[in-house]
Amino acid sequence: MDLDTQAAIKRLAEEHGSDQLLVLLGAPDPEAAEIAAETVVVGDPSYAGPLAEAQLGLDVYHVLEPEVAEAVPDDVYDEQVGLMSDVLDADALAKAVEGMRAKA
Repeated sequence: MDLDTQAAIKRLAEEHGSDQLLVLLGAPDPEAAEIAAETVVVGDPSYAGPLAEAQLGLDVYHVLEPEVAEAVPDDVYDEQVGLMSDVLDADALAKAVEGMRAKA
């Protein structure tokens, strides 16, 4: 997650409160998804960005998790995410993000 995105998430959490935000990830591999999820839950693990030591505890999901697919109209999900769901390991991505979500 780049520094500009971290800054935007931090600003939004300060403006609206962490309980009003949900972060939706689209990372293509489990490691990247886990790091991004960790960043918005317990803080930037590299200690380099605006979210270093910022334990926001945000709700975080990967776009391929069933909860997300159920919340989006089928035609929109298919158009925006469909191909990704065919080529990526949705179970591994969900597991990586779920593990961090449990730490919130």
